[in-house]
Amino acid sequence: MSFIFNWIFLFITLIASISLMLSRQWKWMLIFLGIQYLGEFWFVKTTWPISLAVIKLITGIIACLILASAQEGRESISRPESSVPQGKLFKFFASSLVILTALATAHQASNWMGINNFSGMGTSLLLIGIGLLQLGISTQPFRVIIALLTLLSGFEILYAFIETSTLVAAMLVVINIGMALIGVYLQNKLLLEKTG
Repeated sequence: MSFIFNWIFLFITLIASISLMLSRQWKWMLIFLGIQYLGEFWFVKTTWPISLAVIKLITGIIACLILASAQEGRESISRPESSVPQGKLFKFFASSLVILTALATAHQASNWMGINNFSGMGTSLLLIGIGLLQLGISTQPFRVIIALLTLLSGFEILYAFIETSTLVAAMLVVINIGMALIGVYLQNKLLLEKTG
């Protein structure tokens, strides 16, 4: 039964990460980021105690709420991307390549690292790859922070399979919330530069 749920959460995380790439509405972006944190919770729960996995989920929700506070009153990400590849078709194609690469290498990587969870490794590599892709094509502070949080979510899943450490889990909580606060600071600074 757990095997089926692993694949379901892999698929849910996959859809959320692609939707996160294609979305322009900040509300939907934060909803998809929250769904990614739900997937992270599921895979961390398979190896860590449930209390630590719940902490990961609560941290993700807090990070989403912190980012939402900076976007209050805005409908969408107003400033267009200044990078060359801007279209949704390019982002969909690029994220499809990342997904294929992550799923193709997940089995070999899980054997190499001694991890007995193919879908968890696939989800981890998928989130790391999508986070790196978003970092490569985004210049907006909001999208960059979401890309960093996505990348960190993938790392946290991978780390959960290798090591169980409460101290490192606490440090990752501080890093997640710190990144969200930095995102709010950068958004406010950008807004002050536009108005001032």
